[in-house]
Amino acid sequence: MHKVIDLFAGAGGLSLGFKQTGKYEIAAAFEINQNAQKTYKKNHSGTEVFSDVCSADFAKLRKKFGKIDVVIGGPPCQGFSMANRQKNHVISQNNMLVKQYVRAVKELKPKAFVMENVEMLKSEVHRFYLRTDEKEIINEYNIETTPSEILLLEEKYFSEEIAEDIHSLPEVKSRLWPEEDYKLLNIAYRQRKNLKKCREALYRYQKKYLKLAEKIKQADNSGVYECFATAADAIFDFFDEKIDADQVVKRIEKTIMIQRCLSRIKEIYDNELKIDKIICQNGITAVIQSYSVLEYITKMLGNYTFNMGVLNALEFGAPQRRNRFVFIGIKHTITKKIKMPEGIFTEENYRKVKDAIKDIENVQTIFEASEDNGTELTDDFEPTVLTTYLRDSDRLFNHIITQTRDVAKARFEALKEGENFHSLDAALKENTYTDVSRTQNTIYQRLNYEKPSGTVLNVRKSMWIHPTINRAVSVREAARLQTFPDSFVFCGTKDSQYQQVGNAVPPILAKAIAEHLASYLDKKKNS
Repeated sequence: MHKVIDLFAGAGGLSLGFKQTGKYEIAAAFEINQNAQKTYKKNHSGTEVFSDVCSADFAKLRKKFGKIDVVIGGPPCQGFSMANRQKNHVISQNNMLVKQYVRAVKELKPKAFVMENVEMLKSEVHRFYLRTDEKEIINEYNIETTPSEILLLEEKYFSEEIAEDIHSLPEVKSRLWPEEDYKLLNIAYRQRKNLKKCREALYRYQKKYLKLAEKIKQADNSGVYECFATAADAIFDFFDEKIDADQVVKRIEKTIMIQRCLSRIKEIYDNELKIDKIICQNGITAVIQSYSVLEYITKMLGNYTFNMGVLNALEFGAPQRRNRFVFIGIKHTITKKIKMPEGIFTEENYRKVKDAIKDIENVQTIFEASEDNGTELTDDFEPTVLTTYLRDSDRLFNHIITQTRDVAKARFEALKEGENFHSLDAALKENTYTDVSRTQNTIYQRLNYEKPSGTVLNVRKSMWIHPTINRAVSVREAARLQTFPDSFVFCGTKDSQYQQVGNAVPPILAKAIAEHLASYLDKKKNS
């Protein structure tokens, strides 16, 4: 048995797949989310579960559990994309987690590791910004850095005063609002393309907006920061019925953009990023050194043989199209070359939605997780290619759905198998999304029994619909599309259960990866 530690384990889909091979023992797992941790503990007895990877002492873990053969896990890693600078935050705090994964491998020195993540990780466009305290290690491992530009403020909002102020952290802090104040103002601004929703948001939080406006007016809003007072006056004028929501949006826009600028530069200072220069032409731009996420991993773990690629769970027996980027490393002393796992399923024999959930079509659903005592299953069902694999319990848990409001129900009733939000009549699309034309095809998706599903994320948020019944897809149905067997029970709130299922690695894919890895480890062991 190969001893494994699972980092960022979630509910435990990756661990389950490794366990199902019978070749691995999951000694320890790390998961910080409390609901996911409960789920992991319930379904992985015998595995010690810890919380925060960042505080892990891997030397102590080695003493406690002995030699660790394999490290697995999916560290969240956004890096940053040159193509996406719309978000208020410069840095995803998840970036440090991939570095914690690398730390674990360096300190535990396993024979192999498996890291899975979304497909973007393989892209050179996704990079880390260089911190000043990383210069030594970046030089030691010869990791290439290149200058990257962060747009702090567009030209139309530029002023010499702001250009001067951003060089002083105390000045930035004095002008920067508390996060909750910025978020409140941004609620209205975010709805600028749907003025009805903008009005609704303003009235919903009327007391908070008026309180914020009073607070702004009492502050020093001299010079360029006079726009803050303009934003406050816009709020007062709206509730005095002097202007409509479109004028509110116009009059708060500059304040929003300046607050974003101040927030970004503070974040750069707080994270001690290495600033090459700040350019005050055509707006304000910070130039900061960055490096490739992928190069960081390969250079830091240079004593491993690597291979990586995108694996589609559909090709490994899951009834859904789900791409995951999988990165496999095995010590040079074991192998000099690694092939990636290859799926055996093709267009001719892809598994379908009906293979996963048709047999529980008539099982009664519930609305609340607190009421979930499990439903006894009968033998009255038509077996499919997946029922033997999935139907391994006499009771069905997590068959929980959301209650459907009238508008959503009307949409459910209007959609046929395989259709989505874009298939609805115009009247049924109103008052839903800010920009209806940009709504993803996965929203209000009615599943088709005769086809694989799309990628299972949080199907509650996506409003997925059962193929033949006018109701939401249940947590259990989503879990089955992910290939979790019925004996695997999810814990926590309904929202959390949906999210845990959506975040998970399909166990059937994890099992294939584990079997493939074992072929290398066992070959070396036997030789």
